[in-house]
Amino acid sequence: MDLLLCLLLCFAANVGVSSSSEVRLVGGHHRCAGRVEVRLDGRWGTVCDDGWDLSDVAVVCRQLGCRQAMDALSGKVFGPGPESLPVLMLNVECEGTEAALGSCPYTDAGDFCQHDEDAGARCQAAELPEPPVRLVGNSTRCSGQVEIYHDGRWGAVCGLGWDLTDAKVLCRELGCGSPRYVTHHCSKFGQSSAPILLGQLECTGQEASLTHCRVQAWEGRHCPHHRDTGVMCQEPFALRLVDGRSKCSGRLEVRYDGVWGTVCDDNWSVTTAQVVCRELGCGPAEPLAPKPQDWPRFGQGTGKIWLDDISCKGTEETLQNCAHRFWSYNDCTHWEDVSVVCQDS
Repeated sequence: MDLLLCLLLCFAANVGVSSSSEVRLVGGHHRCAGRVEVRLDGRWGTVCDDGWDLSDVAVVCRQLGCRQAMDALSGKVFGPGPESLPVLMLNVECEGTEAALGSCPYTDAGDFCQHDEDAGARCQAAELPEPPVRLVGNSTRCSGQVEIYHDGRWGAVCGLGWDLTDAKVLCRELGCGSPRYVTHHCSKFGQSSAPILLGQLECTGQEASLTHCRVQAWEGRHCPHHRDTGVMCQEPFALRLVDGRSKCSGRLEVRYDGVWGTVCDDNWSVTTAQVVCRELGCGPAEPLAPKPQDWPRFGQGTGKIWLDDISCKGTEETLQNCAHRFWSYNDCTHWEDVSVVCQDS
């Protein structure tokens, strides 16, 4: 009898309820699905899937601002957590009405559960803006202060720990080019007026969205540099045909790093023209005409000559993937600006 009483007292001593906790879902296709990770007493860890059910998932979904709880999953779905994280919770017993996972009764996992038993959750994703990130305070969408949509509102991201790996994910998600630089001090971008909601992003660089990176809730914490953190991505590549009878004929111009310029006709071929026509959604390219005295056919451009000696195989999805000299390196004048005529789509 004394032994049984001792065991019950020891078990009761290991049953906890945390007054405050944070939670995140990691490894899923969106922020409302993934391996459950919880922050208790200042440290992050995982949850054992013993006794894990939809009532527990419902609390996670509510805490994250997601919609209906869909599945309570085992650790094999989203993979085991890293060895650097402990397993913090075992036998979680939520009623489903709690505001936070840490408010549910649970047992300290100790050494009773390994990472191959990490619990997962899948909630119905909350409706998010597309994309749920933006750069503000500048004249172009590919540079400015970082803001992210979180818990139903736009907020700033603390710049502590922000680096080019995080910026790479952001620039790609926005449809921009590679990150040019990240600035933490003396930013030339305007300040974000949004509250700081998130901080200490940890991206691998492979995520499809900034919302898939590890992140900490940051509201109410001190963040000395968040107002000075900005990102400049390259403007996306684009091309157009100008001064022709339609969008499918004219002088070829390409946009590189936000600046429009022309293309020199050295080494130009109908194969290369076919890539241009396809990228513009036009029909096949017409055969190249011999240079007349009044060449170029659609007039001379101004400003940059971006490309010279460009050569395509014909299978490229975009002209920028064709072989060419380094950007703006050429021995041409605007008299050699190339023209393209495609059949109308």
